[in-house]
Amino acid sequence: MKSYITNSKRETARLAERLAKKLKNHDIIFFKGGLGMGKTAFTQGLCRGLGIDRNVTSPTFAIVNEYSGSPLSLFHFDMYRIETEDQLYNIGFYDYMDYDGVLAIEWSENIIPFFSDANIVITFEKTGENQRKITIEGVDIY
Repeated sequence: MKSYITNSKRETARLAERLAKKLKNHDIIFFKGGLGMGKTAFTQGLCRGLGIDRNVTSPTFAIVNEYSGSPLSLFHFDMYRIETEDQLYNIGFYDYMDYDGVLAIEWSENIIPFFSDANIVITFEKTGENQRKITIEGVDIY
């Protein structure tokens, strides 16, 4: 586990680009942190690092945004409204685990109990107006 301080959305995205270089097929990234913590900026950086050139937005109303790439795609989930494992099945979440790609999950606190081991956990904390402390567990980005 290692923590990083970023001072802008751009720095947050750059940190994610470095992480993207370490990702493997079927990795699951569990984001922890409230609104406005930088999760979408981080996901933008993940996409850039994976070579995906798309406009990245929060999946709040869609539940999942799919960003196709090669060799890996990125599936960006919002689990804010998910409370049970049955709901995960109903939205087709487990199907995405068979696709070639990486899953990035916002509001993972709601579903992490359904997983025996969390691949990568990223915790976002606001430490100033634009400053964030981002703690990454499960992978070393250097």
